[in-house]
Amino acid sequence: MKVGTAGYYGIAFDLRGHGESDWASDRDYHVDAMARDVECLLTQFDHRVTLVGASRGGQASLIAGARHPDRVRLIMLADVAPDMPDHAVDGIRRFFAEGAHGYPSLDAAADALAQHLDQPRIRDASRLVRSMRQDSTGRWHWHWDPASGRDEFIHPPSENEAVVAAAARVTSPVVMVRAELSHLVNDVNTARFQALTPQLEVLIATGAGHMFTADRNDEFAAKLLEQLDRYPDDAAR
Repeated sequence: MKVGTAGYYGIAFDLRGHGESDWASDRDYHVDAMARDVECLLTQFDHRVTLVGASRGGQASLIAGARHPDRVRLIMLADVAPDMPDHAVDGIRRFFAEGAHGYPSLDAAADALAQHLDQPRIRDASRLVRSMRQDSTGRWHWHWDPASGRDEFIHPPSENEAVVAAAARVTSPVVMVRAELSHLVNDVNTARFQALTPQLEVLIATGAGHMFTADRNDEFAAKLLEQLDRYPDDAAR
């Protein structure tokens, strides 16, 4: 909302198999497939754009943006870096595995978010209703294809290889907002990112965990607006 109010034209789209988007007919949920979708979107604009993504969306944005520097003026990432430790992804794997069976209530879903993704529990579980669907038995499911949570798609070696290659190749300005309490982005892989991408700028989201964009969108939007002002492009307004 803040970005639109400031006069920028923003498009929010669902990654394949997520939200209201169709489930992938080929059931390919590797990060490179998602990056190809972003590439297709880039071709629809006649001017440079800013790519903004958190977590898997950030990885896809970095990979796609690195392949099309002439189409991207800025890449803004939320808590994304190369070499994220595999053991730190175990909670995400458990989260997907449990979510595949659905939850008896929104409160149960809120409990799972806090337990497996290492973040404060949402006080009002009813806020999750827009991110979930209820089946005929009354159980609640996340708005994504359960196939996207299979082990083969959760942090396989090919994912990090693609992110590392993109970080070494990207020439557009890159800003990474690092969550201070992240269990995935740390001092070591942040330094690795900076070595691969010399133009990288790192900002800190104080007191936030990896999923901070879910509850602190206004704070992230404020940081985004600051960066858009630093990298002006008249065609983007």
